[in-house]
Amino acid sequence: MPDAPRFDVGLEDIAPEDWDRLHGGNPTLAHAFLDSLHRTGCAAPKAGWRPRYLTLWREGALAGAVPLYLKAHSYGEYVFDWAWAEAYERHGLAYYPKLLAAVPFTPATGPRLLAEDRATRAQLAQALLTEAKRLRVSSLHVLFPSAEDGEALEGEGCMVRSGVQFHWRNAGYRDFEDFLAALSHDKRKKIRQERRRVAEAGVGFRLATGREAKASDWDFFNRCYERTYHEHRSTPYLNREFFGMLGERMPDNVLLVIAEQAGSPVAAALNLFSHSAMYGRYWGAMEFVPGLHFEACYYQAIGFAIGRGIPLIEGGAQGAHKHARGFLPERTRSCHWLADPRFAQAVDDFLAREGDGITEYVGELADRSPFRRQS
Repeated sequence: MPDAPRFDVGLEDIAPEDWDRLHGGNPTLAHAFLDSLHRTGCAAPKAGWRPRYLTLWREGALAGAVPLYLKAHSYGEYVFDWAWAEAYERHGLAYYPKLLAAVPFTPATGPRLLAEDRATRAQLAQALLTEAKRLRVSSLHVLFPSAEDGEALEGEGCMVRSGVQFHWRNAGYRDFEDFLAALSHDKRKKIRQERRRVAEAGVGFRLATGREAKASDWDFFNRCYERTYHEHRSTPYLNREFFGMLGERMPDNVLLVIAEQAGSPVAAALNLFSHSAMYGRYWGAMEFVPGLHFEACYYQAIGFAIGRGIPLIEGGAQGAHKHARGFLPERTRSCHWLADPRFAQAVDDFLAREGDGITEYVGELADRSPFRRQS
């Protein structure tokens, strides 16, 4: 059995190879990814993210861990609990700080109870609830966990919340045309029209992994990223230092898609990838070109995934428009524990109604599949 759980070990004190051994190669959980978020101040105490990582050790070796934060707000999570916080405030209660087990700013599914075996996973789930009660926080939230993690947390009394994302699956396509052939006629026609408009606008694409991207590429991508947030009147979560560090520390897991027109860059998209999955993250454009968003974020990523034999693309949060482009709805989950039994009951009732609505929504989308119906 592992030793008693610890919350006093920083990620910087854990050897990267020890941490990375536990997450199955998921780049969004890589030591370099999380450590870069901390070192650049993106997910740091000053930004409202206080790392409080849970670790379990067995004979001096790391046996289990959870990326855990004491949060002073609900920004950068993609599972929205603002209404819950407002309800607490209306009743004169403090919702913050709360405990959050998640990858900051990253709505990607993956293990959150990083463990070598089921028993260790169960001990991590139990330790999370024990710590939440000891700290007397309002709540504990675990975002986008694996199914196994969800079962362990539900067994400790957490409520499970359903969500929907749109994921693309590689059915062994030979090339992009082979993928198009699997779609219905109208969806196939629409995609070809979108791609033709981008090409007729004189836009070409350059794909660069972290090994190939130059400093000027990261400078341009950062400008695109900031522009997207400013257009939505929001403050960017990440910074140029983080992106540069990502390219240097994860050169084989980062892909920049750079759109160029008349020899100058006009848009860029950032993806993380491994041999088993690809994760669309951020994009931005300095010029408007019809269809450019779909080409840069989806079609170029699909082509890359087909070429590399990557079986899955997670398209990120929101975006029902992805459905018409071959991304199918996938149910996601998050797990929640609220200390106050009155609020826990109210939230549980809400989650049941919300879950019914999501089931209906996914069913409707299944009836409108973008793929050809098989005889």
